[in-house]
Amino acid sequence: MMDARQSLPQALLLDMDGTLTAPLLDFPAIKREMGIGQKPILEALAGLDAAARAAALAVLHRHEQHAAENSTLNAGCHDLLNWLARRQMGTALITRNSRLSAQTVCRRHDLRIGVIISREDAPFKPQPDALQLACRRLGVDHAQAWMVGDGQYDVEAGLAAGMKTVWISHRREKPFAVQPWQTVAGLPELLAMLQRLEELT
Repeated sequence: MMDARQSLPQALLLDMDGTLTAPLLDFPAIKREMGIGQKPILEALAGLDAAARAAALAVLHRHEQHAAENSTLNAGCHDLLNWLARRQMGTALITRNSRLSAQTVCRRHDLRIGVIISREDAPFKPQPDALQLACRRLGVDHAQAWMVGDGQYDVEAGLAAGMKTVWISHRREKPFAVQPWQTVAGLPELLAMLQRLEELT
């Protein structure tokens, strides 16, 4: 529960797929086409030789770009970003996807996000590096930022970076053990939480 001892964050670090946009990537199909078994995609790529990695990356890029070009926003995305912009609160998009796919999503939906950190920029979630890089670029202390996402890696990365984590549940049971700081059903509920916190402070 929120109380007056808590304050608004100076920045929100936001996951992309499943958080800002509706999930569109078919990960089992991508893994089958890449021939990597059931391992997480990016971790599996790291274990391939150069030729196999290049071929697998081409598959991944094709799927990511198709998803980005056909993406739809989750409810409340523009409302949240506009509210943050009016308060000059820093925003960053933190994704395990390519920079090109993230830029495509932002351009397609006119998302005004100050910093984009993709897998090309830093070790990817659940490592904390991308979140720490985003905080440096935004000029905020990690303790004053929230990591918001719908996945286990988002929560793990936020905890590893020493920041508050907000899990977007989409009204489903949490399928992992690690505990987020707060849970909300979706972006409208996240905005309502921020608005309540603003009233308290």
